[in-house]
Amino acid sequence: MKKNIYLKLIVIVLLTIGCSSNSSSLSNSMSQTQDNPIDDTPTDNPQHFKILSLGDSYTIGQSVCETCRFPEQLKDSLSTVFNNDTFSLKIVAQTGWTTTNLKNAIANTVLIEDYELVTLLIGVNNQFQSRPFSLYETEFPELVNIAITQAKGEKNRVIVVSIPDYAYTPFGGGNTYISQGIDTYNAFAESYCASNDITFVNITDITRQGLEDPELVASDGLHPSTKAYSKFVERILPFAIEQLN
Repeated sequence: MKKNIYLKLIVIVLLTIGCSSNSSSLSNSMSQTQDNPIDDTPTDNPQHFKILSLGDSYTIGQSVCETCRFPEQLKDSLSTVFNNDTFSLKIVAQTGWTTTNLKNAIANTVLIEDYELVTLLIGVNNQFQSRPFSLYETEFPELVNIAITQAKGEKNRVIVVSIPDYAYTPFGGGNTYISQGIDTYNAFAESYCASNDITFVNITDITRQGLEDPELVASDGLHPSTKAYSKFVERILPFAIEQLN
């Protein structure tokens, strides 16, 4: 009888010690968790964005410095907005290029088809060189499709910029015939973009202040100045930010 009582007492003591030990371990574990909470805050992953700009003298920035042309200013503005990310810029453009010249140049240029943003500004030399308008009607859509291909096949990464009006420069002298021609080209481009859900940014009205504000015209009396390009970027930037987001 006494032997059974002793056995029961031993079991009770062992159980008590075990519970006490488990309680202590649990308490220590909770204390460590409180002292070293799990950090589940998402970390920022810097990205590298690649920009491709296609065009003519208005894209290469004839008569302004290399960092003054609108694609460079756009890249710098985006770098300020996305300050944890990096940007690179590829330009395929040359003064005097028509839509045909640009198409040929792209065909002979190694491009990666992996750009986060593509801009296209082309057509003034078709008008200036009196090329048949039907040529623009054919080649502009082809260039837009090329731009989409380069933008990872995503049309919402493409921005078409309207053609500046060089009539409002000392060279153009306010020639209304020039303005009418530019309007025809821009109307076609804008209509095409609207029909195909592609971003079209109008900057032509900015250049039409060139005679009343000479600071909008470069030193050659024909092309946009650094100031004009800055105003272009003010128009383009919100769309570029939206597309990169």
